[in-house]
Amino acid sequence: MIQNNVRMPTTEGVSAAAQAVAAILPPTPLLPIDIGGVQAWVKAEVLQPIGAFKIRGAWWRLVSLSPEERAGGVVAVSSGNHAQGVAWAARRLEISATIVMPHDAPAVKLANTRALGAEVVLYQRPGEDRDAVAAKLIAEQGGTLVHAFGDPWVIEGQGSAAIEIAAQLGRAPSRIVACCGGGGLAAGLALGAPDSAIHPVEPVGWDMVGQSLAAGAIVPAAPDAPRTICDALQPLATKPINLAVLQGRAEPGVAVTDAEVRAAQRFAFANLRLVVEPGGAAALAAALAGKVPVDESTVIMLTGGNADPAAYAATIAGGD
Repeated sequence: MIQNNVRMPTTEGVSAAAQAVAAILPPTPLLPIDIGGVQAWVKAEVLQPIGAFKIRGAWWRLVSLSPEERAGGVVAVSSGNHAQGVAWAARRLEISATIVMPHDAPAVKLANTRALGAEVVLYQRPGEDRDAVAAKLIAEQGGTLVHAFGDPWVIEGQGSAAIEIAAQLGRAPSRIVACCGGGGLAAGLALGAPDSAIHPVEPVGWDMVGQSLAAGAIVPAAPDAPRTICDALQPLATKPINLAVLQGRAEPGVAVTDAEVRAAQRFAFANLRLVVEPGGAAALAAALAGKVPVDESTVIMLTGGNADPAAYAATIAGGD
């Protein structure tokens, strides 16, 4: 499907992506969880090889490149998890990768991305537009942009999680609660689980997908947007492709506080024995806070586990 000269992601594309992902990665576990006396489910994407769901979209995008595009390398923008996904896929496929990352990205994410063989180019956050930095790099050295959420193949790849969920659950989930940055995962899940309600969850003050859905147009982050511990969920705005998929399809957006996110990290550690980074715990935070409905067919995405060790230790110990 083509819209405004841009290829749109499709349900068929999600199915193809799921097959490609299944060929190289086992399904991540679907684990039971008790929330207020109701047994729901969590999808443990924190157990992916790179510690996050982003490996799905990165793999599908890179295996879909033409031979000429592979030879020219790829450029990506990311706060860390997409960076690692692209670097992992690029190394496996022997494609050169340059990743534009914020200077204040967690050290563990910067180190892991470099260890996977990618070149890292830092930008200032706030202050610089990471998409503009990437565009300048491509103009200077060439390469194919692999956007973290505004790419049709990336969206389809993220949606592969919905195919796994339905197979593991044995039915379509009633709803999927998804951590949301730019909307790539939420859009992919909307395509991959057409009969399920999709609840995007973002940090307070950074709920740009939720605000855009409400307004029916892209709403950028405010210049004075508050600080958030969810470093993975801070894009300045969603993209038209994401809004086009989600408009009229996703449930109203939900915003969670840092305190709610920390409580979710502690809950996951105590009850699931899983390490979840702040941005990866946002969906669970919304469920625990009663901000989204939960039933026995609800699936909550635990999207990332690349936590800064010191910050995580403080959170688990009960500090700020």
